[in-house]
Amino acid sequence: MTSTLASPRVTSVLNRLFDAGRRQDEKAPAAYRDHLGSRSLEELFEHRDRAELTDELNDIYMPVTREAGEALYLLTRMRRATRVVEFGTSYAISTIYLAAAVRDNGGGTIVTTEMQADKARAAGENLAAAGLDDLVEIRVGDALDTLRDLDGPVDLVLLDGWEDLYLPVLRLVESRLAAGSVVIADDVSFFPDTFRPYLDHLSTGYCSLTVPVGNGLEISLRL
Repeated sequence: MTSTLASPRVTSVLNRLFDAGRRQDEKAPAAYRDHLGSRSLEELFEHRDRAELTDELNDIYMPVTREAGEALYLLTRMRRATRVVEFGTSYAISTIYLAAAVRDNGGGTIVTTEMQADKARAAGENLAAAGLDDLVEIRVGDALDTLRDLDGPVDLVLLDGWEDLYLPVLRLVESRLAAGSVVIADDVSFFPDTFRPYLDHLSTGYCSLTVPVGNGLEISLRL
């Protein structure tokens, strides 16, 4: 059996998106760090509006790495997840990996949220090009609003948006997580101080491990 991830449509879209992201390899981290400077994300948001910063970074891909995407696919398949929540759609690279796994799990729904409307539209087009849009519901707006209304239990959560919101988003969806649900946080090695409250939270009710994939994946199992 060939996985959906290896299908020509999915491979073509991922190659196109990774090529576009690679052309921004120098631009994206520079733009992100120029805003941050020596400050933490908490200090940054004391002086800047999150929506304004999101608009300024509108054309930046900030994709997961291929290795991280493959890890997302494997974890989603291993969990046999059919109900997935993603915080941070961007151009839907990570969403494609998740949706390919859900397709191969027999179908289901991915609820993903993106603050920037232009990115959300582009994500929808990319998912349609990959033939996976029927599995994905894109919600536009602040995740703390768009993820308040979730139906049914959640099998897997991917946190890949603004890092200072990982803990609030997890707390928002936590009541939907059953024992055995998986929570994946990307970029935990990027701003370690920012993630300390999130990692501290995982010490109760989760079994968790940091994996050196991409900018660091924190993989957590709900106990």
